[in-house]
Amino acid sequence: MSDNKSFDKFMEKSDEIYFLEGPRSRREEFLFTLRVLIDFIKGFRAFHFVGPCVTVFGSARLREDNIHYSTARLLGRKIADLGFTVMTGGGPGIMEAANRGAREAGGKSVGCNIELEFEQTPNSYMDKWVTFKYFLVRKTLLMKYSYAFVVMPGGAGTMDELFQTLTLIQTKKIRDFPVVIMGSKYWKNLIELLDDFVKNKTISEEDMKLFIVTDSVDEAIEHIRKYALEKFKLERKKIKPVKFLGERYFS
Repeated sequence: MSDNKSFDKFMEKSDEIYFLEGPRSRREEFLFTLRVLIDFIKGFRAFHFVGPCVTVFGSARLREDNIHYSTARLLGRKIADLGFTVMTGGGPGIMEAANRGAREAGGKSVGCNIELEFEQTPNSYMDKWVTFKYFLVRKTLLMKYSYAFVVMPGGAGTMDELFQTLTLIQTKKIRDFPVVIMGSKYWKNLIELLDDFVKNKTISEEDMKLFIVTDSVDEAIEHIRKYALEKFKLERKKIKPVKFLGERYFS
């Protein structure tokens, strides 16, 4: 890979699936690392001035006629009313609803989109978004700027995001930010499974206090207000934009 054509050819194949094939040449591994680094830098530049955020996770497949869409839309409004920027995965469904609610409340709305073959088209209710190539970058940035996390009904991706968040809090890799799981009926089997984990001592009873489960938007907002806004005494960090880097405050 000594010329530009070789580099471009590698870039076309640089998805996670090729990384997981096993060992490749050192040069290929280095170029993959650079591609991930570029994804991170792109996100850092875009979101440097957006916080503090609350991240809302949820399905891309639930449309406007679904009750969970309406709930996420109302949550987006009320999160914005608290003064937070609403951050989502940037796609349709629940993500669109939360971004939409924030926009309707006159709040700030951002997203970490992902390149996929289906489903993941950026919604039209974001003030700023970045489309990432790698899930590992996207998931990191969905957590980096947020002081609370709301988990709406969703599928395997939403569960992945929920458990990663809980694991990072449990292992103290991030602070004990509030986690709200919305939809007691929807998540009933999951909560029962977590209770079984406690019974089998694979997690502790204290771990069950890392989140609340509710159907009430008002209860969710009060939990965020108490355990994020009041607990961490949030203030916008006074970071000055660097003009020659093309930076500016997010407004």
